[in-house]
Amino acid sequence: MKELQTIDQFQEVISGEQPVIVKFYTTWCPDCVRMDMFIADIVNEYSQYDWFQINRDHVPELAEKYQVMGIPSLLVFQKGEKTAHLHSANAKTPEEVKEFLRSVFSK
Repeated sequence: MKELQTIDQFQEVISGEQPVIVKFYTTWCPDCVRMDMFIADIVNEYSQYDWFQINRDHVPELAEKYQVMGIPSLLVFQKGEKTAHLHSANAKTPEEVKEFLRSVFSK
């Protein structure tokens, strides 16, 4: 998963024609550490999509704009628009994350 450092980088990657998945996280979040333990396999399974992560604490204005109230959260963007959002409350297990991705990308 590629790390985004700035709002400009974020805006650039979400504006493309192809869907991208962005994980919002922080370094102090226990659920983020838990997700990191299983997310690599899911990234490999969905490798046809570009995956990025951004530290919510470094870009609070983005978190507010896209209603990232809990972390970790997975957001899907395409053409600059948020098309799907997996809130942290529903991102506790690999199964929950896979079900979210299936629902988003099987349309």
